[in-house]
Amino acid sequence: MQLDNIVVANCGITDLAIVAEMRKLWSCITPVSPATTWGPLIIIFVVSASKEAWDDYNRYLSDKKANERKVWLVKDGIRKQIKAQEIHVGDIVWLHENDEIPCDLVLIGTSDPQGICYVETSALDGETDLKTRIVPSISANLSVEQLEKVKGVVECPNPDNDIRRFDANMCLFLPTIDNEKCPLTINNTLLQSCYLRYTEWACGVAVYTGNETKSGMSRGTAEPKLTAADVMIDKLTIAIFLLQIVVVLVLGYFGNIWKDTQGLEQWYLMYPVKGPWYDFLVIPLRFELLCSIMIPISIKVTLDLAKGVYAKFIDWDEQMFDWETNTPAHSANNDDTVSYKAQSQDEEALVNAASNLNMMLISKDSSTAEICFNGSKFRYELFDILEFTSDRKRMSVVVKEGQTGRIHLLSKGADEAILSRAYPGQQIQRYLEAVEMYSQLGLRTLCLGWRDLEEDEYKEWSKNFQEASCSLDNRESKIAEVCHGLERDLYILGVTAIEDRLQDGVPETIKLLRNAGINVWMLTGDKQNTAIQIGLLCNLITSEPNSQLLSISGKTEEDILRSLERALLITKNTCETKDLAFVLDGWALEIILKHSKESFTRLAMLSRTAICCRMTPLQKAQLVAILKSVGYLTLAIGDGGNDVRMIQEANIGVGISGREGLQAARAADYSIGKFKFLKRLILIHGRYSYNRTAFISQYSFYKSLLICFIQILFAFLSGLSGTSIFNSISLMAYNVFYTSLPVMTIIFDKDISETTVLQYPQILQHSQAGRLLNPTTFCGWFGRSLYHALIVFFITVCAYADEKSEMQELSMVALSGCIWLQAFVVTMDTNSFTYPQIILIWGNFVAFYMINLILSAIPSLQMYTIMFRLCGQPSYWITMALTVAVGMGPVMAFRYFTNLYRPCAINILQQIEQSNGSIQPSRNVESAALKSARTNLTNLLSGSRRKRGSDYQPLLSDPADPAR
Repeated sequence: MQLDNIVVANCGITDLAIVAEMRKLWSCITPVSPATTWGPLIIIFVVSASKEAWDDYNRYLSDKKANERKVWLVKDGIRKQIKAQEIHVGDIVWLHENDEIPCDLVLIGTSDPQGICYVETSALDGETDLKTRIVPSISANLSVEQLEKVKGVVECPNPDNDIRRFDANMCLFLPTIDNEKCPLTINNTLLQSCYLRYTEWACGVAVYTGNETKSGMSRGTAEPKLTAADVMIDKLTIAIFLLQIVVVLVLGYFGNIWKDTQGLEQWYLMYPVKGPWYDFLVIPLRFELLCSIMIPISIKVTLDLAKGVYAKFIDWDEQMFDWETNTPAHSANNDDTVSYKAQSQDEEALVNAASNLNMMLISKDSSTAEICFNGSKFRYELFDILEFTSDRKRMSVVVKEGQTGRIHLLSKGADEAILSRAYPGQQIQRYLEAVEMYSQLGLRTLCLGWRDLEEDEYKEWSKNFQEASCSLDNRESKIAEVCHGLERDLYILGVTAIEDRLQDGVPETIKLLRNAGINVWMLTGDKQNTAIQIGLLCNLITSEPNSQLLSISGKTEEDILRSLERALLITKNTCETKDLAFVLDGWALEIILKHSKESFTRLAMLSRTAICCRMTPLQKAQLVAILKSVGYLTLAIGDGGNDVRMIQEANIGVGISGREGLQAARAADYSIGKFKFLKRLILIHGRYSYNRTAFISQYSFYKSLLICFIQILFAFLSGLSGTSIFNSISLMAYNVFYTSLPVMTIIFDKDISETTVLQYPQILQHSQAGRLLNPTTFCGWFGRSLYHALIVFFITVCAYADEKSEMQELSMVALSGCIWLQAFVVTMDTNSFTYPQIILIWGNFVAFYMINLILSAIPSLQMYTIMFRLCGQPSYWITMALTVAVGMGPVMAFRYFTNLYRPCAINILQQIEQSNGSIQPSRNVESAALKSARTNLTNLLSGSRRKRGSDYQPLLSDPADPAR
């Protein structure tokens, strides 16, 4: 027992000794108060953590509101209200009109006699049209009393996020109904986050709850997309970090040498003859703490704040606001008014076209459809629906005619999916010619066919279809195989054509983007001829003699690969003299990616324009990935659910929110109302954001390097001991207050006007080439910080390093010089001044003196009376004036002569703006000057595209939110 006490006591003494040594070491290596090191870091952490905490709190409130929402539940024939979070799988949930659906349900009953209900799915997929949901046949005839007591089993797959597919089966127990298995599809479900509309009530059995619903599975953290600016900033940060390590090691090494050779002889330094074992680490660690500000810790918060403001600028841009509203289609015939709601614009257009030809759909439910033709009514019983898939490219229905009892198969789909299934001997040439003609006009075509079915043939097929529909494994492929056997020997009825009208401003926008040096590719599911006509209409390609469209096609794999090599050879030889584009379809792309991906990649790098037709969603994403793999920055824009994979794959995803829904917009980084707004998103907001980010990031390094270099220079006057020239309060205020606000004025800066940018879109190439943020420009800022540090340090030392000056005076003069220089640096780099900019720059300058005058009035601080004495000395103001003159004079002179003799494109445009906005004594002189400036601008911009590499800079900054 005594031994144990001794061991414990020894351990306690050892721990205390270690703690004491650590405290002693910390006191030795800290050149300033710990608050200087940890204060700014804590402030930055608090700001970032507060933002995250606020976001988390808002999510918590939103989740709490959703979880505690009251819903009606039926249990043992009794209805009762519970919280939504208390729903379990297998519970029967009772909904009323306009209720939000709390979980994923299988619909088993509705107030409608036909067993249908309407749901609004805009919160799930963004589509504004209402969807029809159908009660499964097995429960279609159940009364309310039976629904409240129904028992059964639902076989469903594991939870997934596919909102367009639900392969399940349901059977009900006796005595309610015969317990045969009934297949379920997505049309038999009510999904979480949707709303029940135009239906008095509906009930369903819960199959997925909580985070296992399709809506919950669709949620997730979007992977961050780093812009090229972020990548460059990361590289610069690594370079500065390596520099910091080198500086610390070199200064620490020579500091220890000076200490051992000369420091021990200086009695006033009071160095011990023999220090502790860690004595050789003290000076290097002191320099590490001094140089820790070399990397600005506030840069992330500053850039995040700036990006948030950029996003608000986009939100507030009235020129990007779409004032048009979506209204339902109405069609009038024989004094009757019918309102149609369809799941796609094509379906709506076809039904309306038929109505205009006196063929009106007047009613439809889950099992019947009634049609009125020239006053006569025809009733059809709907047996089966063979759903459309991207692989089948067609859709069919099996119906029974009410008057005759005949069974018909009616099919519609793409020409290659329907015409190839015509009965042997039918002449389909005229239909092929019609498809070709409509495609040449840029119309989207659809072929129609039908055939009679014998009752025995249908019964046998229906049995196979039922088995495939009830399969839980590979249901889609099994159904497709069964449908393939029925959709044959069709009698071709005809061809329809729908105009996919371009939005206003599309041709002008594409022309502007191409003039800006952006390669524009069109990826579409349309036929080749349709895609080419659309390309001509929207200025993607032209029919001018200097233009040429290269087709990559063939009947065999060898033909396709030969056409690819031929297109590559032509593009290599003539891309500089001719405006070339190539066109290929999805089948050709599949072969090329399998056998000759490298050749296609080289062609892609040389081609400014491409038309890729008959593309699947996966192929669209593959093309984007190919361009990304060779260093191109990609922007993908789309408006439908089939564009989501492409948008997510691209560096920048832009979704158009329209009638096809909000799936694309929600998957995107940016959302716009119309395609024409893309020009302002890229040329105006994207370009300004990049320019501002380039300045903010490099300025943040500049102001940190400036103060760090002064510390290093002071080390040579203090025996390389790692002593700080600045006091703790000054260092902390410098990082947090004095230098943070002025730099934010750049978020309002515009180097040239919006009108000029749109008039000369080629100026975007100046940003794409990375001319404002690259190692060369950073070296310029690095050199400026070193030069300014030398000026501030030597002028301060020469003016105040005498026996009458205190150390605190020397420190404050040097700090004042830094503040003066930074105010003039921000002012000189600002192109357009607004009241917020003036207030932030010079208001911060005034605040610097007010704060230090207040601190100088506190007797307990080392700065007591310092600022009062300095402000009363003429030598102080002369020193500041000399610092600004020597520090800014050469910089301004260099910039002046550069703009005069070697102006960049931006300088020339600024000269043009000034000339247009000023009154010249002679119009001839003005015209000559403008003509010369425009000639220089043309020469610069024409060569910028040839000189730029594949390492482009970003068109847009990161959004503040995953989707905006």
